[in-house]
Amino acid sequence: MTATETGPAARLWWLPLVAGLTPALATVVAFQLAVAQGQFPACNPLLEGCVSISRAARHDLPNILFRALLLPAATLQAIVWLLTAPWLRRLGAPRDRWQKILPWIGVIACVFLALYGSFLGTEGSGYRWMRRYGVVVYFGFSCISMLIVGGALSRVTAATGRLRHASAAMFGLVAALPLLGVANATSPLYLASPAAQDALGNVTEWWGALVFTLFFALLSWLWRRTGFSLAPEAHGE
Repeated sequence: MTATETGPAARLWWLPLVAGLTPALATVVAFQLAVAQGQFPACNPLLEGCVSISRAARHDLPNILFRALLLPAATLQAIVWLLTAPWLRRLGAPRDRWQKILPWIGVIACVFLALYGSFLGTEGSGYRWMRRYGVVVYFGFSCISMLIVGGALSRVTAATGRLRHASAAMFGLVAALPLLGVANATSPLYLASPAAQDALGNVTEWWGALVFTLFFALLSWLWRRTGFSLAPEAHGE
């Protein structure tokens, strides 16, 4: 694929970057504001698991700003997933059933992200159900989408030798999510304290969100590197 830095092919790379950084910004801003308001003590949630993302953005101004950023982020991520399958085809990835369902899986993930953001901070058992399953489905379906992209990219690398380092980095990100899930699910086997188990659950949640951010940043770099655009022509790199 050919591209010039000033032409239309150089403009789409910002989409996955903004889509990944916006929820990260929302989380950091909400966390810092909640600490400043005295909702919980300052800490490092990536290491200490002192608070979950949901708790950090559940009340008052942190909640308002978090939701205001999360909803457009869900829309941007949905657009990215819709465009990722065409990008993979232009790279030369064989079109299989997984690529065909990738846009659907990605969009469903984003719908549940919007559902989670819409009901975060509300009360009632029904609202709690929507918040809980909103984040579970978002994480799960986003993970599946990442697996599909990582697998397709690895096949392109195996066939052409291109993007070898990026493919290895994506494999690392894709592998990290199931490992985090296993560590969380098996925590009762090696952590006796419920408080320690909750802290580990919070840590894995924060690291999982960081993995998503890094994935979209890497996808942005790949779109820029390969000159991906909406133009119908696809030329060899």
